Amino acid sequence: MCEHLSAAGRLSLIKLYSDMPPLPGAEMVHTPVQLYRYLLRCCKQLPSPAMQHHYRHAVRQGYNSHADEDDPVRIQQIIQRAIQDADWILNKYKQV
Repeated sequence: MCEHLSAAGRLSLIKLYSDMPPLPGAEMVHTPVQLYRYLLRCCKQLPSPAMQHHYRHAVRQGYNSHADEDDPVRIQQIIQRAIQDADWILNKYKQV
C-alpha cells in the first residue's frame, strides 16, 4: 500500500506556514496515492507551464524515491507537511 510514497517530492515543496488553511480537497487526502494526485492537481494552478513542469517533476521524483516508507505515523506526517507546503507554494505565486 505504501510502497509508492514520496517524501522528497513533497518535502521539496518546503517552507511551512502552519497558520494557513489547506487548499480545498486537502481534507480528502489520507493515502500516498491521494496525496500524489492532489499535489499534481495543485501544480495545475501554478501560473506558468515551466513552474508546473518543475513542481510536477519534483512531486513524481519524491513519490518514487520513498517507495519503502511503511510507518503509518510518518506517512501521515509527510501528508500533512506536503499539503502545507503546496499551500505555501500556491499562495506565494498568487501574490506575485
